Amino acid sequence: MSDAAELSGSERERILAKAALFAPPPATLPDGRRDLVGLSREELEAEMVAIGEKPFRARQLWHWIYHQGETDFARMPTIAKPMQAKLAERFVVGRPEIAAEQTSEDTTRKWLFRWRDGQQVETVYIPSLQEDRGAVCISTQVGCTLSCTFCHTGTQKLVRNLGPAEIVGQFMAARDSYGEWPSPKDGTPRLLSNIVVMGMGEPLYNYANTAKALKIVMDHEGIGLSRRRITLSTSGVVPMMDRCGAELNVNLAVSLHAVTNELRNEIVPLNRKYPIEELMAACRRYPGASNARRITFEYVMLRGVNDSEAEARELVRLIKGLPAKVNLIPFNPWPGSPYQTSKPEQVRRFAEIVEQAGYSSPIRRPRGRDILAACGQLKTASERARKAKVDAA
Repeated sequence: MSDAAELSGSERERILAKAALFAPPPATLPDGRRDLVGLSREELEAEMVAIGEKPFRARQLWHWIYHQGETDFARMPTIAKPMQAKLAERFVVGRPEIAAEQTSEDTTRKWLFRWRDGQQVETVYIPSLQEDRGAVCISTQVGCTLSCTFCHTGTQKLVRNLGPAEIVGQFMAARDSYGEWPSPKDGTPRLLSNIVVMGMGEPLYNYANTAKALKIVMDHEGIGLSRRRITLSTSGVVPMMDRCGAELNVNLAVSLHAVTNELRNEIVPLNRKYPIEELMAACRRYPGASNARRITFEYVMLRGVNDSEAEARELVRLIKGLPAKVNLIPFNPWPGSPYQTSKPEQVRRFAEIVEQAGYSSPIRRPRGRDILAACGQLKTASERARKAKVDAA
């Protein structure tokens, strides 16, 4: 094994060990019942065997929980009534509590979900403007450690990681909201057609729980969402990018936002640990990247900071040879932010330079701004309320 591979392996172990310090609470209710959501197929089988049932019961439950979206054992007719009662004594099929739900003027919908320990996160559904489909933007942590200077979400300190049930539960609750059960099949259109793991938190700092949740989402006998419909966004946790590619091989999005280490060190502090050269090398190693499955580079446009024509040309040089697209994101202002949105003509000129080099460079239209659901604006209502109270004091 090379020194570099050994170093990367030890760094991965360090990241996973640190994640354990922010572990979610156990998936057990105060009355002792266990939540079945978030268990792998093998764990579900083990639970059935532990209560004296045959392993095939797990397949029945999997179908009802993840294909039909059922939460009440009494409404699972393929399971006999005595067995339904036995399950109800020992287990629940949970959902996050909806503390608030808002729908924007542009039909973007945002939920504030509350977990059993009182912690909260926000999740957003962004409908397509052209078709009857859209993406659910899912959170993986309560708060965030990255402190990117332009991101409102990143100003909320990391409290803890979300568990698999809490991650997959966001998508399931969104489906409840839109009445999209059972899982559409045979080419039937899905309103909630995609998942973007781009909400609160850095998913690769909560890799084990995020990976387990996404494997449940991709299981063809349940929710059945293809890996091509799932995009995981990272700010560049390089040691975990290889593992994510090998185990999940979902679409990759990279929060780049700067083309020099000097600037990226300042606005994306994670760059001090994993500089641009290492990040781009990890992107080139990412499996499955092709013209059909391009790596997306997210680039928030900050006036006079990272939006010059020279930076557009350097961006083109950085991604040369990669199957890539660049999402240009007009900065979404928030109270106390030191940045301004780039002028529209500057954003268009930046996009033109990238597109002339042969890369798609759409300018993202801000969605859900009126309900603080736009990119970088997620921050739980409880955190905002606390801050308002402190400011008023």
